[in-house]
Amino acid sequence: MAANATPATKTLLAEKVPHEVHRYSHDPRSQRFGVEAVEAMGVPAGQVFKTLVVELPDGKLGVAVLPVPSKLSLKAVAAALGVARAAMADPAKAQKVTGYVVGGISPLGQRRVLPTVVDASAMTWERVFCSAGRRGMEIELAPSDLVRCTAAVLAEITAG
Repeated sequence: MAANATPATKTLLAEKVPHEVHRYSHDPRSQRFGVEAVEAMGVPAGQVFKTLVVELPDGKLGVAVLPVPSKLSLKAVAAALGVARAAMADPAKAQKVTGYVVGGISPLGQRRVLPTVVDASAMTWERVFCSAGRRGMEIELAPSDLVRCTAAVLAEITAG
């Protein structure tokens, strides 16, 4: 196993999921994590998925995985997760619960299994990209494997 493996890549290796890890130089001054990944890898923005953590009414967290250029519909993610409402989670709480830093939160290999929804647009791609659990590191995999390994539901969760 690679010395710089992350919980996300370890999960894929354990599940024997075909995947490729892509690394790029992360600018520590940048807060545009998804856009930076798209630009560094030179792939269509809709093929790169960001991981957003939401807080559910009971105080627990959920995960929304959607294309980088899209905005999250909190109403749609709540409906997909079967709750009345959802709000963006406090970044510190998201980091503590997932085990990843903001800008490097992967939907895979989180400390706790959280209810997850992947935007249905993922299935239009043969391969998608998501965070490997570290800034400057992305995983390329089949969208069906992303859904299976996160036990996600598929739904349209983008606004507009």
